[in-house]
Amino acid sequence: MSVDGFRVEGRADDTFIDEVHQVLDMLWSSHPEVDEEDRTLFTLAVSEIATNVVEHARAREEISVSLDVSIDGTGLRAVFFDDADPALIDLRNVSMPGQDAESGRGLALALATLDELEHSGEAGGNEWRLTRRWRPRA
Repeated sequence: MSVDGFRVEGRADDTFIDEVHQVLDMLWSSHPEVDEEDRTLFTLAVSEIATNVVEHARAREEISVSLDVSIDGTGLRAVFFDDADPALIDLRNVSMPGQDAESGRGLALALATLDELEHSGEAGGNEWRLTRRWRPRA
C-alpha cells in the first residue's frame, strides 16, 4: 500500500469539523481495503481531537488549525496543528469520566482507540499526533 494523504486547514470552528469528516470520507473512498473496525475507531479518535480543538478555541479569538491524515503500509496517521496557546495536558493522567459527566470523554476515547496519541505544545501552538497501526487479521 502506498502512502496516501489529505489535508484540511481553516479556522477552529464547526466548519472545520465538517471538513475533517469530509477528508476522512475521501481517505476511506480512496482506500476501500481498510477494515471497518480501523475506519470506525480512527474516525472516532480524529473526530474527538478535532472537536476538542474547536471547543477550546471557542472562548478565544480566531484560532487556525490544520489536519493531515495519511495511510501507509503500517497504519493510519493524523497530525493536527493549531496556533492556540499551548494546552497544559498530561495524557498519562487522562481517564474516562463518570457516567453522569456531560463532557470530558474525548481524550479518553482517543487514547482507547489509538496505538499512539501524542501532544506537544510550544509557544505558537499545539501539535497532536494520532497513530493506529494495522492489526493482524485472522
